[in-house]
Amino acid sequence: MSENEKKTDTTETDVYAIHGADPEVLAYAMAKYSRSSLTMKESLAEISAQRAEQFLNTFYFQYGHRSIADLAHIPFAIERLSLLAAIELVDEQRWDGQERSTRYQNFRRSGWYTPDLGDETPNFTAVVKALFTAYDHVGAGMLDALKAAIPQPESMKPEAYERTLKARAFDVARYLLPLATNTSLGQIVNARTLETQVSRLLTSPFAEVRQLGEKLRIAATEPAWNVQHSAAQVLCNEIGSVDEICGGRAIEALLRPVKTAPTLVKYAAPSDYLLQTRKELTAAAAELMAGQSITPSPVVDLLDDTEPLEVELATSLLYPHCHYSYRQLRHHVAALSASQLSELIGLGTKHRGRHDELLRAFSAGHSLRFDILMDIGGFRDMHRHRRCVQLLQPYTDLHGYEEPTCPGQPTLAEANLTAAYTEAINTAYATYRQLRSSSVPEAAESARYCLPLATRCRAMFKMDFAEALYISELRSGVAGHFSYRRVAWEMYKAVAAKHPSLASYFRIDDVNQPVDLLRR
Repeated sequence: MSENEKKTDTTETDVYAIHGADPEVLAYAMAKYSRSSLTMKESLAEISAQRAEQFLNTFYFQYGHRSIADLAHIPFAIERLSLLAAIELVDEQRWDGQERSTRYQNFRRSGWYTPDLGDETPNFTAVVKALFTAYDHVGAGMLDALKAAIPQPESMKPEAYERTLKARAFDVARYLLPLATNTSLGQIVNARTLETQVSRLLTSPFAEVRQLGEKLRIAATEPAWNVQHSAAQVLCNEIGSVDEICGGRAIEALLRPVKTAPTLVKYAAPSDYLLQTRKELTAAAAELMAGQSITPSPVVDLLDDTEPLEVELATSLLYPHCHYSYRQLRHHVAALSASQLSELIGLGTKHRGRHDELLRAFSAGHSLRFDILMDIGGFRDMHRHRRCVQLLQPYTDLHGYEEPTCPGQPTLAEANLTAAYTEAINTAYATYRQLRSSSVPEAAESARYCLPLATRCRAMFKMDFAEALYISELRSGVAGHFSYRRVAWEMYKAVAAKHPSLASYFRIDDVNQPVDLLRR
């Protein structure tokens, strides 16, 4: 008797892993638990892909039972997309994946994405090449400075010494990588997240991101790449050489095309809700803040929680559509009348369709809210924290850029690299402004690809105490990048100042203390 045929004692709990079922078929089988007394094995034995499609068409699309799609998990590889597109892609609260690391890989070999800039393309290409040249120069110069400052311990192998200091040098050089730089990532998402992700990407103001959304939709509806195909093909050929009929059956079982989510994402389309709401909230923010300059703000600003919920909602709705700090924006929102506040909040729901999820900005009421202004490179690491609400603002040169500094590590000045660093960034900013003001379609969006990762960006992080403690502890660790270590430290200091009795619960590393640069 095979493992699949073994009977179990019906009085005992039975636990088993499942392998080999198509994602949509498995989702249907799990959904049947609420409608059938069959076991999983019995359900899977009787379900076909066609029956799964019929079920999903009825219960998912007609009745809106979207939780069914949570049960179908799909792995994807997304390769040769820009850093800008990667940030857009992973901006999901239900997301699992990994991306290429700027610490352990030389991104000079990655190439870059070139947006459609028409006659302005040569200017774009020239500045990207200049940033990569500076990336090489600063990386090599910082590695030399590190070797001069930190001798190799006798107990450390030369290759380990070289690899560790290279990582530290890349930590500095990455500030010069443009957002156009190519990267690769893998993601494993459920079909519900995939559907909303595809719809959001198709609604993006960036052409590359819209194309990415379409490619994801197609990848989910076409036959997936089978990692076992070559081995299975050999086996099928061997079986067929002995028995042609059995060989045909083997091909049908082992080499049949598997479409991962052909039903669940087939209707994914640009979201009119996102598109129309984005336009109206951008216009509302511009009208409210007309003529206001951006006031200086700290790296981390822990907001008080005294404003009415209506003020938080209205401020959060406007925040991703401007470049002002949350505190400055809230000051103007709080001065509005009750009817004006209601009108602003109404913009966030005005175009919402029957099955549209509310905008993320409606996730309000968190007791800890951090308005963070940091370099894009460091933000990419902070962006991975999913157990909080993140509101991102558009990339701009308005906030300036960071200069990499790490206690105990040679500075750019000490390594004679300051001039090369600042010249590369200033040239990139000048080109960004030129491209942004050009007459090519989507000029403002395309220009952002030449902004380097040193550029400061603003984002709101809303969370509970447990997540604030987790981020502060994890990101302040001595092996981490000095950019997000500083942010994690400032988060801790802000919580400690506001809630001193809770400070002792943080297991925090003081980021102002020099670290052993050979420790990883």
